[in-house]
Amino acid sequence: MTLSQALIPGLLLLPLSLSAQPTEVHSPWAGKATLGYLATSGNTVNSTLNTGVELSYSTANWVHQAKAFAINASESNVTTAEAYELGWKSERKLTEQDFLFARLQWQKDGFGAYATQFSQSVGYGRRLIDSDKHKLNAELGVGARQSELQTGVKESETILRGGVYYKWLFSQTAEFRQEFTVEAGGENTYIEAKTSVSAKLFGDLALVASYTIKHNTDVPPLTQKTDTYTALSLEYAF
Repeated sequence: MTLSQALIPGLLLLPLSLSAQPTEVHSPWAGKATLGYLATSGNTVNSTLNTGVELSYSTANWVHQAKAFAINASESNVTTAEAYELGWKSERKLTEQDFLFARLQWQKDGFGAYATQFSQSVGYGRRLIDSDKHKLNAELGVGARQSELQTGVKESETILRGGVYYKWLFSQTAEFRQEFTVEAGGENTYIEAKTSVSAKLFGDLALVASYTIKHNTDVPPLTQKTDTYTALSLEYAF
């Protein structure tokens, strides 16, 4: 048998062997869960618990995201803060930079000016920066909001919603995020700004420090317009 005769069968089988190699399959599901807890004892007994979970499902043209968040704080066994948040967002890609969105957001606050706020909005978004290290998205939309103040007064209004979302991956294990949203209506304008820094500890576990500001322009008398939350949490990505 000549050398060429010996090589022919191997060459014929090469495409089959290559096609049999396992290929990496990326799951359309992604998510993260956070948990933070702080307790002190002595002259005063304080405890703070904040938890959250985010889940997303992505296809070629769609991204669906769901999130839930809760915070509870007490001092000497008396609750001083209690807030919950649920959200849903769907994006439909138009181009690599442009997309349409629909968003639902519900908030409940036991100590804020508004007991509940529920908004629904649709609009247009654009990816202004989309590089390996920097990502910047902007959104503009319209919708409706139903609210109830702590006094029991109910409001229903049309809103204009705007948002800017920035992420900076400044190292392989750390990132900075800044989120800013506005919901402007005839009865009240709601503003939320969240700043966070995260650093990976090991694997998919990271330490996250965040500072959130929530502001309502129109509130009942003797009620603070601005609430702030400072949190230190562990975050697990999956």
